[in-house]
Amino acid sequence: QLQLAESGGASVQAGGSLNLTCSVSGSTWREYCMAWFRQAPGKEREGVALIRSTGGVPTYGDSVKGRFTISQDSAKNTLHLRMTNLEPGDGARYYCAAETTNSLWTCAFDQSRFGYWGQGTQVTVSS
Repeated sequence: QLQLAESGGASVQAGGSLNLTCSVSGSTWREYCMAWFRQAPGKEREGVALIRSTGGVPTYGDSVKGRFTISQDSAKNTLHLRMTNLEPGDGARYYCAAETTNSLWTCAFDQSRFGYWGQGTQVTVSS
C-alpha cells in the first residue's frame, strides 16, 4: 500500500512559478511509476509528468514540456513538480499518482494503471 499527499498549490499570476510536493508513505521500497496528473473543471484529467521511482528519463505532457520539471527525493520519499512560466491554462487540480511496476513495464500516462492517488492540490493561474 502507498499513501500520497500533495501540497504546494496556490494562486499565482501568469508567468509565475510554483513547486508542488507529493509526500509518499507506505510501501516505498517497491518500484513505482510516479506521476503528476491534472484536471481542470469541465475537462478530462491529463498526464503532466511522470518518472520511474528508480530513476530514468522523465516524460512530460506536450503542453508543459520545457516549463515543468518532475523530480524526486528518495531520502525524503517526496515527488516534486517545478512549474515555471505558468499560463492560465495550467490552472487545475494537480494529483500525484503511483503505479506499481517492474523493470519490464514502461511508465506511461495510462490512468487506469495508477492504483494510488492523492487528494490533489489546487493551482490557479490568473492572467
